[in-house]
Amino acid sequence: MALLFDVDPEQAEVGVPLTAYISAIHADDRDRVLDLIRRSAKEGSSYLTEYRVISADGQTRWVLARGRFSADHQGRPVGGGGILVDITSMWMSEGTSGDAMLCAGEAPLDRAAEHAIAAQEAIAELRDPHLKAQADALLISLGRKLAQREVQDRRRHMN
Repeated sequence: MALLFDVDPEQAEVGVPLTAYISAIHADDRDRVLDLIRRSAKEGSSYLTEYRVISADGQTRWVLARGRFSADHQGRPVGGGGILVDITSMWMSEGTSGDAMLCAGEAPLDRAAEHAIAAQEAIAELRDPHLKAQADALLISLGRKLAQREVQDRRRHMN
């Protein structure tokens, strides 16, 4: 993920501010994504969107992002977690272009992603590398399913 956002992987492992990632978001998508992130952080709600990033190799890549923020007892955002999937190949194979934003729904896959994000956050607190790897694998699988669903939805709308 760090290389998708042109962030040093070693620094990313330790933790870097959100602004380090935001600077890699394509200029045409940045305001929309920032508005969505700010709104999600303020409301404590989840978000689901697609946008372009400029990766470490200078390539423009598409990502699917789903996440949510956690808040302290006063409602201030203190952290967040989520799923990020590189969907560039799907964009290229579908021949789609332009700006796409997804809306979170109540479908079982959406609920599963929400619960998996919450579980991954709790598991991270346990500091158990085996459980964390399993939770991360589940998030990756769910992210792929979300991306596949988006491709299927696009095909339906094209027909």
